[in-house]
Amino acid sequence: MTTSLDTLPKIGAPATRALNGAGYTKLSQLAGVPKAELARLHGMGPKALAVIEAALEEHQLKLE
Repeated sequence: MTTSLDTLPKIGAPATRALNGAGYTKLSQLAGVPKAELARLHGMGPKALAVIEAALEEHQLKLE
């Protein structure tokens, strides 16, 4: 199953709110963002980061 670059993957409400609050509304916007920057967001945990990384990998993209 390929995740769309136009939406965020299913990562749970707290992590989704954290990303939206930081201005990220699409998976494509996360490509190249430092992993440490996302990890500092309140509500973003290791599981959500792993899901984001896997979704980006489907499109040959990655976090920094």
